Amino acid sequence: MQQQLETMLAMQDRMNTRVHPEWRAQNFAWYRATWIECAELLEHYGYKWWKRQEPCMEQVRLEVVDIWHFGLSMLLQGDDDHAALAARLAAALESRAPATEDLRLATEALAAEALTARRFSVTAFRDLMLTAGLTIDDLYSTYVGKNVLNFFRQDHGYQDGSYRKLWAGREDNEHLHEVLGSLDRGAADFPERLYAALGERYGAGE
Repeated sequence: MQQQLETMLAMQDRMNTRVHPEWRAQNFAWYRATWIECAELLEHYGYKWWKRQEPCMEQVRLEVVDIWHFGLSMLLQGDDDHAALAARLAAALESRAPATEDLRLATEALAAEALTARRFSVTAFRDLMLTAGLTIDDLYSTYVGKNVLNFFRQDHGYQDGSYRKLWAGREDNEHLHEVLGSLDRGAADFPERLYAALGERYGAGE
C-alpha cells in the first residue's frame, strides 16, 4: 500500500503542476470541489424517494476516485514529503469496519468535514471507499486510469474549452470504464496503453 500511495501522490502532484506550475501558492478551494463531488456521487447513487432510481455503482466508484484526487491535493498542499505522507495515509486507510454501511450517510459524513472544517478526512474517505465496495487496489488502478484521463483532457483543450467530453454520444468517463476493463492494469506500460486507447476513441468520436 505504501508504494501505491506514494505513486498516487506523485501523480497528483504532477497533475496539479500541469494545471498551474505554482499550484500550492494558489490556495485552490479543494474542500469545495470535494463536497460538490460528494453531491455528484449521490446523483449517481440515488436519493429521490419520490421517483424510481437505480444506483449506478460504476459511476459512484468513479466519483469516489474523483474525490480522492481532491483529497490528495488538499493533503499535498501543506506537505510535499510523499513518503512521509503516504505512511500516514496507509495507517489511516487500514481496513476496518466503517462507521456506517449506508453509502448516503458515509458520503454526507465526508461532505460535512469538507464544509464545516474545510479539511479532508481520510478516515471518512476510507469509510466511503469501503461502503462503495472499493479496495485499496481498486482505488489505485482506477485512480491511475482517471489521472491518465485528466492528462488527456488537459492535452486536448480542457482549459481553453475546446475539449469534447462526449464521444460518440457518451461521456469520457464511460469510455474510461470500458477501456480499463480491456487492459492489463498490472502492465508496466499500462498508463501509456490507456492514453493511446483513449486517443483512438476520442478521434473516432469526431
